[in-house]
Amino acid sequence: MEYLGIDLSCAVGSLRRAQFPDKDCLLPLISKLLGYAIVAASTTVKLPQILKILNHQSVRGLSMISFELEVVGYTIALAYCLSKGLPFSAYGELLFLLIQALVLVAIIYYYSRPLKTITWIRALLYCAVAPTVLAGQIDPLLFEALYASQHAIFLFARIPQIWQNFSNKSTGELSFLTCFMNFGGSMVRVFTTIQENAPKTVLLGYVIGVATNFTILSQIVVYQKPRVEKEKKTK
Repeated sequence: MEYLGIDLSCAVGSLRRAQFPDKDCLLPLISKLLGYAIVAASTTVKLPQILKILNHQSVRGLSMISFELEVVGYTIALAYCLSKGLPFSAYGELLFLLIQALVLVAIIYYYSRPLKTITWIRALLYCAVAPTVLAGQIDPLLFEALYASQHAIFLFARIPQIWQNFSNKSTGELSFLTCFMNFGGSMVRVFTTIQENAPKTVLLGYVIGVATNFTILSQIVVYQKPRVEKEKKTK
């Protein structure tokens, strides 16, 4: 009995015998279900951040380079998964995250006008290279090197934002809900990666994601609380 790549025969058989499924039966099932749950949740994970910027018409406190590097990281990861023919449940969230990340960068560009020349160069360079990478039309060794570098890309995508938050003692227009979902998604992916015996490099990437997303989440809690209290006093 299999639905969407999920083998339910073990769990259903145990329930029919009025028994609770054992660990070896239950954990793989939970892992698969969580994988699909992440794909479903990823369709809206960046929506709170997009709406917050549009509502306030401001990108105050947001690091442009952080969001640009996110787009690069998602593009490489998605292209690699497509080239390897992995099941949609293993990479589906990357497609939705990339689309939302592109929309987010476009909005940040709009509210950061006039843009510097170097920003236009980065954007045009991405538009020129991304279709080739997504189509898998690059040297296999270079592809492997790009994929191996994605963990560093996502790490460096978070560092500018973390540093900017620390320097300003403020998280500006960062959305708590989006950061919380990023943190939760990384936590879940750590579990599913361990359960499915994925390579340690993949696990390392998600562990880095947990650490950096938790840092940003903590900064939002720490820096936004004094601002809210200050606003209440001025009213």
